[in-house]
Amino acid sequence: MGTLKRIEFHPAWWAPGCHAQTLWPTFFRPRQPPKLRRERVELADGDFIDLELGAGDGPAVLVIHGLEGDLRSHYASGMLATLGSSGFRPIFMYLRGRSGEPNRLARSYHSGATEDLAAVLDHLATRPDGPPTAAIGFSLGGNLLLKYLGESSHPKLSAAVAISVPFVLRDSALRLNTGLSRIYRHHLLAKLKETYRTKFTHRSAPLQVDLNAIEDLFDYDECITAPLNGFNGAADYYARCSCRSFLNRIDTPTLILHSIDDPFMFRHSVPTADELGRGVTLELTSGGGHVGFVTGTLPWRPGFWTETRAVDWLRENAC
Repeated sequence: MGTLKRIEFHPAWWAPGCHAQTLWPTFFRPRQPPKLRRERVELADGDFIDLELGAGDGPAVLVIHGLEGDLRSHYASGMLATLGSSGFRPIFMYLRGRSGEPNRLARSYHSGATEDLAAVLDHLATRPDGPPTAAIGFSLGGNLLLKYLGESSHPKLSAAVAISVPFVLRDSALRLNTGLSRIYRHHLLAKLKETYRTKFTHRSAPLQVDLNAIEDLFDYDECITAPLNGFNGAADYYARCSCRSFLNRIDTPTLILHSIDDPFMFRHSVPTADELGRGVTLELTSGGGHVGFVTGTLPWRPGFWTETRAVDWLRENAC
């Protein structure tokens, strides 16, 4: 059994509540990633995944973004900069189709595409500067990372950090249909639809679907994510890819950071201690929102707790 801890987190007084914590960095945080170099990974199925490689000779750490995220996402650029300034060599993984160029195949990225993460890790293992010793996943990327660790008999990572994870995908889809969380649903759904339209502007779309009739994430996953990726509907996709059912198999030292006020997730979706594998430490805070965790006494000098906590964990477990 793993470890579940209640952690005291002090949010910035000027960003109170889960929505301010979630939205403030999205709108106001500067994006300053370190200097990176792009590299393409050709996949066995004929598709590709792009990486951004940081410089340095420290331990390499792979960073994986969330739903419709990319290098410009505040949490991604912030974590990459923090890793670089802390003596690590950051590597950023774009999920299929998120690097500014539509992927070649009709299929898309999704919460359970661990074969893509495995292919990236295999590719990086051949590099002369050494493979990543650890990975950090945000939201959907965290779900992907945890599922990989739980289903792999010999994962190619010595440590991991997952932040603001949708432990139960069905619950997350339902949560985004309630209260003020609908603002996130509206934003994400608009981005997903635009990505789909852009991808199939100059090629035939494999699905007969009316995007205007899709009103929430369940509908999108039912009509698009599931059929594009070989699932028998959204319910099948959620059941097979939610990371909660894989946590008890994780032996790799893994830190999960999560706030119980996360507006993307119900409180009852958080796993209990007896569901955690022996390598897992789940640190729960009472505030922080979704990939927010903003601290600091002044708005123009914010801090981001997950970045310092992740670096401390990696120094203890991946160096």
